[in-house]
Amino acid sequence: MATTRRKPNPGQFKPGQSGNPTGRPKGSKHKATLAAQALLDGEAEGLTRKCIKMGLNGDPVALRLCLERLVPPRKDGPISIKLPAMKTAGDAVKVSGAIIGAVARGDLTPSEGEALARMVETHRRTLELEEIERRLTALEQSRGEQ
Repeated sequence: MATTRRKPNPGQFKPGQSGNPTGRPKGSKHKATLAAQALLDGEAEGLTRKCIKMGLNGDPVALRLCLERLVPPRKDGPISIKLPAMKTAGDAVKVSGAIIGAVARGDLTPSEGEALARMVETHRRTLELEEIERRLTALEQSRGEQ
């Protein structure tokens, strides 16, 4: 089966080159956005008061908007859980088992357990690499003595 070669399109852009290198600068705003902001600037206080009033009267959308501004989104907090020490890569099995047990008991949420398990895996690889490096150094030293 014969393959046909396609000629490069002379109108195509070269890799890494924009079609309009002198285009709009990063961070600049569209004219419609600037116009909307100019209109809202003088009405911000009145709109805010109206939204609060609607929220107080039970409007669920307005209530949600007000609460989202008052209460920041929940971020991760510290967790308190006792885990076995992890001194060698082989200890990761015990630590992972402890994490799974904590999730099963409800001491950790599944997402907290998953995040901890990723940390354990990263630490396991670090310990494994340190052990390989130590063995290699010992092997090189024994070869040098011979």
